[in-house]
Amino acid sequence: MKFTFAHNNLNVYDLEKSLAFYKEALGLEVVRTKEASDGSFTLKYLGDGTTPHQLELTWIKDMERPYNLGDNEIHIAFQVEDFNAAYEFHKKMGCICYENPGMGIYFISDPDGYWLEIVPAK
Repeated sequence: MKFTFAHNNLNVYDLEKSLAFYKEALGLEVVRTKEASDGSFTLKYLGDGTTPHQLELTWIKDMERPYNLGDNEIHIAFQVEDFNAAYEFHKKMGCICYENPGMGIYFISDPDGYWLEIVPAK
C-alpha cells in the first residue's frame, strides 16, 4: 500500500481576499471548485501549474469571525528558483512575518495569519 499527497487544507475567513493573496504572492490559480448544495461551504483548490499538489481553501458560510490559530505552527513550504527576487517581492507586499537568514528561509503570512515558508529551490 502506498500513499501519496493529494492536497493541504486551510480554512479561510474571507475567500476572495485569500484567493487574491495566493494569486499575487505565490501565483496559485483556482483549478477546481466545489460548492455545498445547501451553500454552507465553498472549497477552492489552488494549483501552481507545475506540480500535482493542491492547496484547498475552505470557506464556511456561518463563520462570523476570523479563525483563532492559537499556537498552531503548521505551515506549508514553497520553493522558488529566484529566492532573492521573491524576497524583494514579498517585502514590497509587506507580508514577510519571519526571517531566518541562518537557514536561508523566510515566512510570509496570508490574510488569515497562516505562515507560508519560502525556501530556495534545490
